[in-house]
Amino acid sequence: MRAPDSVRTGAAIRKLRLARGMTLADLSEQAGIPLSTLSRVELGQNALKMDKLVRLCRALDIDVGGLMTREAETVTSSVGRRSVARAGEGRPVQLGPHAGRLTADDLTDRRLSPVVLDVVVTTLEAHGPMLALPGETYLTVLAGAVALHSPFYTPLDLAAGDAIYFDGRAGWALLARGRKSAQVLIVAPGEWRPQN
Repeated sequence: MRAPDSVRTGAAIRKLRLARGMTLADLSEQAGIPLSTLSRVELGQNALKMDKLVRLCRALDIDVGGLMTREAETVTSSVGRRSVARAGEGRPVQLGPHAGRLTADDLTDRRLSPVVLDVVVTTLEAHGPMLALPGETYLTVLAGAVALHSPFYTPLDLAAGDAIYFDGRAGWALLARGRKSAQVLIVAPGEWRPQN
């Protein structure tokens, strides 16, 4: 389980980085901290030692005290937030060969981003390169059946109602099984924006 202070610190760092228009790669380069480490810090999965925290604050042009102030601002007091997604609604997105809809896009500072994808490709060749998401990912099959391919496991067949929780950073591909297309719900961390 993640410590609450790590989660708040990570959220503060992410807010500061985004406010400055920096990508994770930009911050990694400027602070001299590995990209994977920064990703885990923003997700609240790791904490930085003081020397790296100071380098990070320099790259963000803020002192450590300013980061702590920003950290306190990330404590959310919102209760009862909700976002309703009606069937077929959502901002159109593309994730590799899959068209879909980003739901709950009206919420700011959300920790999760749910995407409904239509899976129509049936071969790895048609799918193209394996996809990646920024962290732990949850996938459930809403309709039809899919095969989840990854470089670490044999293909996994999933039918309507089946679900899997996995590391989205590891690389994966989804193929429709049978004669029909499939529909899946993928939930990824942060304010993720699917890309081609």
